[in-house]
Amino acid sequence: MLGKAVHVKDDVKGTIRMLIKKGWQDNAFNQFVSDLIPFGRTLPDFREDWCKQRKSSLSLPEVTIIICFHNEAFSTLLRTIRSVLHYSHKPFLREIILVDDFSTMLHLKSRLDARIQKLPSVRLVRAKRREGLIRSRIIGAKEASTSIVLFLDSHCECTEGWLQPLIERIAENNRTVVSPVIDHIDPSTFEYVAQNPKDIQLGGFNWNLNFIWKSLPRKIAAKRKKFAAPVKTPTIAGGLFAINKDFFEHLGYYDEDFEIWGGENLELSFKVWMCGGTLEIVPCSHVGHVYRTTFPYAGARENAKRNSVRLAEVWLDDYAKYFYERIGYLKGDFGDVSQRQKLRKRLKCNTFEWYLNNVCSDMVVPNNTAARGQIYTTGSHDMCLNANASPPDGTSDVLIKPCHHQGGHQFWLYTREGRLQFDHLCLDFLFNVITLFTCRNLADTQIWLYDIKTKLMLHVNTQDCLSVVANEKNDMRPVLERCSGKKTQKWYMDNFNANNLIPVINLL
Repeated sequence: MLGKAVHVKDDVKGTIRMLIKKGWQDNAFNQFVSDLIPFGRTLPDFREDWCKQRKSSLSLPEVTIIICFHNEAFSTLLRTIRSVLHYSHKPFLREIILVDDFSTMLHLKSRLDARIQKLPSVRLVRAKRREGLIRSRIIGAKEASTSIVLFLDSHCECTEGWLQPLIERIAENNRTVVSPVIDHIDPSTFEYVAQNPKDIQLGGFNWNLNFIWKSLPRKIAAKRKKFAAPVKTPTIAGGLFAINKDFFEHLGYYDEDFEIWGGENLELSFKVWMCGGTLEIVPCSHVGHVYRTTFPYAGARENAKRNSVRLAEVWLDDYAKYFYERIGYLKGDFGDVSQRQKLRKRLKCNTFEWYLNNVCSDMVVPNNTAARGQIYTTGSHDMCLNANASPPDGTSDVLIKPCHHQGGHQFWLYTREGRLQFDHLCLDFLFNVITLFTCRNLADTQIWLYDIKTKLMLHVNTQDCLSVVANEKNDMRPVLERCSGKKTQKWYMDNFNANNLIPVINLL
């Protein structure tokens, strides 16, 4: 109860061990533990006092809550529904619409039907084919009978007072799109871990077109009189948000040619801002979410890439090239985007450059880097420096792998300051190991000096050179060695331009 963790001993055997393994395989979270927890477990009130003391108007509009699911675990789905019913102030909740995206698991058939019949204001819409999360949400929005629609993932838990603060913002301005603070529900123990509003995280993105969380900029934090007050955000995570139904339709909902999952949150974020709206995170509203360890559906990576290419073609203008660099310009078959481009033109939306200047001004545009692309060992042009990391990792190792010329984990930036950067991580030398670590402005262990003539990569802190060695398994790894000019210490960087290095680096 109260969101506490449930622990299962590591040495369990037999049937229980098999059930735990199957739960992870089916859901990418510990379904066995979820099944042990009551559907209607109680949670603490995580709101700040300022939020509790505020009085909501009783004249706020009603809302329809839409929960889409495909083969969701029964316990997490029912816990989501129960938490909505228990923690939502009744005058504001008209209905919950469940959209079943062509689930195949038996527990989501007659068993779910029987359970829903006992729940007030809940109705079920079943898709006749696999639509994916994106089109399923559009189905739900079109079914809604209220002026505001609110989307939740099917493995969430709402908390006390979560609903009114979201509705209030849209009631004040129907072009405001709002997200609650998304708290963490541990996928292994189902412990509810609330985010501290003083350390509020905003949504952002990188040039791989992945959503990322980022800290509230200091200049914005310093101006905030109430740290629990709503705050503007460049992007939203996309699984939990509320929007005026007419405004959602005005924006063309989502791109209906997006497949299954991926990119829809950035598409919505960009066009809300670029087409006359505002995105906010509302710290007085707390909703927990199970962050699954992997995406348990086939083809997720391919669908996400295709969706991102469609997104770039329609909304990124000339800045799309920075995404295409990272996928080796291999766009694939992304379909026809002409209707989405016409939508943008009809809405008279701002440019993506306007978005970067006015909404996401701290976004680094890689237009004046000293190099960007692959970094090869010159002894073998088919071997490249490879980042063994995925966002939001804070640290990871680095390998030498065959070059695949598709960007991804082999796409590096050599910054003006001399950092070798993959996404938000920088090549570092810590505890006598070449590693990736969060980029730090004053860390001289992350400064590398590349000489185009000798092709050596000097680590400024140690004055040693980046080199390649093979271990007993013949796996190749980068190391630091005393500079000798041998073949294993020589590198080639795509698109290198020494003129873009700041003078202090050129003088080292």
